[in-house]
Amino acid sequence: MEARVADHPRSGATPWLALLVGGLIVALAVLGYSLYSSAGRMETRLPAAINIDINLPKAPPIPDAPRLPDAPIPVPK
Repeated sequence: MEARVADHPRSGATPWLALLVGGLIVALAVLGYSLYSSAGRMETRLPAAINIDINLPKAPPIPDAPRLPDAPIPVPK
């Protein structure tokens, strides 16, 4: 008995997927390099002082928790 191998045409999706993933990696590398290399040239001006004033209303008081009922007294048998 001889084993037969079916010849199916390949779909060709794998090379396109690899090209897409490779392109994304290259694009991220270029973007990262451009951001990293321009970090020293960016000019940032910070204010001399930052004044934050938050006025909140007083919170209402928390009500007391409910009391547990008294345990019943066991009756001797």
